[in-house]
Amino acid sequence: MSRRCELTGKSVLTGHLVSHSNRKTKTRFLPNLARVTLISDALNRRVRLRVAASALRSIEHRGGLDAFLLKASDNELSPGALALKREILKKQAGA
Repeated sequence: MSRRCELTGKSVLTGHLVSHSNRKTKTRFLPNLARVTLISDALNRRVRLRVAASALRSIEHRGGLDAFLLKASDNELSPGALALKREILKKQAGA
């Protein structure tokens, strides 16, 4: 399982920790990921995703999981989230 947000694509960054004497040591900056269960209003079911904390705030701001997925670009979504987006679009087209 990779350390990557399934909705925003946030992943591990690398860089240096720089001391007072300007010595540099390599480090990895990990995203703040959480395994959450979100509810899709269009599909009337729960979905488990591994999402960054910042993405949870974005989901709330945009008005829920369905609105977030519909507005998100396809290249930053994981394959599972992309399949979920397609299901939502299909359901809305049929309704």
